Amino acid sequence: MSEYERELAEVQREHWQQTYGEHPGMYGEEPSEPAVHAAAVFHAAGAHEVLELGAGHGRDALYLAREGFTVRAADFSPTGLGQLRAAARAQGIETRVTTVVHDVRDPLPLPDASVDAVFAHMLLCMALSTTELHALVAQVRRVLRPGGVFVYTVRHTGDAHYGAGTGHGDDIWEHGGFAVHFFPRALVDALAEGWQLQEVHAFEEGGLPRRLWRVTQILPG
Repeated sequence: MSEYERELAEVQREHWQQTYGEHPGMYGEEPSEPAVHAAAVFHAAGAHEVLELGAGHGRDALYLAREGFTVRAADFSPTGLGQLRAAARAQGIETRVTTVVHDVRDPLPLPDASVDAVFAHMLLCMALSTTELHALVAQVRRVLRPGGVFVYTVRHTGDAHYGAGTGHGDDIWEHGGFAVHFFPRALVDALAEGWQLQEVHAFEEGGLPRRLWRVTQILPG
């Protein structure tokens, strides 16, 4: 990681910490549509142990736990994860959820072939360079068991905020304090090399609306 990338990463970490601190439960309690989809896919695949990357304050991790999965929730914001743990206790599902403070630029703190499924809603389109994304997907591949499922969502280059705000290169644009890596379709395909790419589903979310892809890919058994 270059010094510029390291500084950008640290600024984003502090921004998310402050945001979660000032707006507890900012995304509400209802799960995202991609999490509902992922739960159905994971059930169909016979998954039990799920890793969520970029879990934030936990609306999706908690939903997956209520759906019967054992969930490890990772995020680089201790503030967000603290809110997640409190909500898990309030919902009586704390035994199904564990949290880990982790920056996805670092290797995942899990053994090889240790989870059945991985979920990441808008985590891969944070301020991660293309090189860092390839390293992250390689880590996801390492911790998944053969036949494991990876469901992730990203904002793409058809989004209204693409090209707006401050450009950081590598299709990363910062708007309103949040830096986003907008995905061209070629990047989705590149990250799926060596996987079985099941689906690239276009959808919209939020008030802009944000334009995203929901990607489902399977690690060959």
